[in-house]
Amino acid sequence: MAYEEARNRLADRLAERYDLDRRVVEAIRAVPRHVFIPEERHGDAYADRPLPIGHDQTISAPHMVAVMADHLDLVEGETVLEIGTGCGYHAAVTAELVGAENVFSVEYVEDLAADARENLQDAGYGDVHVRQGDGREGWPEGAPYDAAYLTCAAPEIPDAILDQTRAGGRVLAPVGDLAQRLVRVDVGADGTERERLGRVRFVSMQ
Repeated sequence: MAYEEARNRLADRLAERYDLDRRVVEAIRAVPRHVFIPEERHGDAYADRPLPIGHDQTISAPHMVAVMADHLDLVEGETVLEIGTGCGYHAAVTAELVGAENVFSVEYVEDLAADARENLQDAGYGDVHVRQGDGREGWPEGAPYDAAYLTCAAPEIPDAILDQTRAGGRVLAPVGDLAQRLVRVDVGADGTERERLGRVRFVSMQ
């Protein structure tokens, strides 16, 4: 009950501070973030900040997960490619919005991929597809995707991710090295349109 109350307070705070779609707020409210982090960090599970998950990686702050989901305008039933599964939390929030079976997530670190599968299963999102691999190559077998996003920063959005996104789809990624910006790309039949959003700070793509 304490976790549920903390999660409700977190969702309410995000709704007050950010102009988020109601469905995104409810997705944050629904996903048990404490399941995705080490037990010794459970007391901080619903603080709005990143937390370490091992292998020099972090779970993103809830507001960043929510803002990214909001920018992607996700709709139930859409297929989504995630690059950088980490602990699985962001994939779970995405699953709330599109359905777990429609989320395809690639994680470079084998141990993290295994942990994410277990976390997602424990949290009720076992139908999310997780594979270990190089995120730069995407996941061709699931393409084309309606949307794709990176949870790690890249100098440029990999061509494979754009190629695996259908015309009319969109891609969201932190782009840059020391100075990073969130970039949304709308993929069209005749090319792409890019929008530079706010400054962000993510771990770099491996």
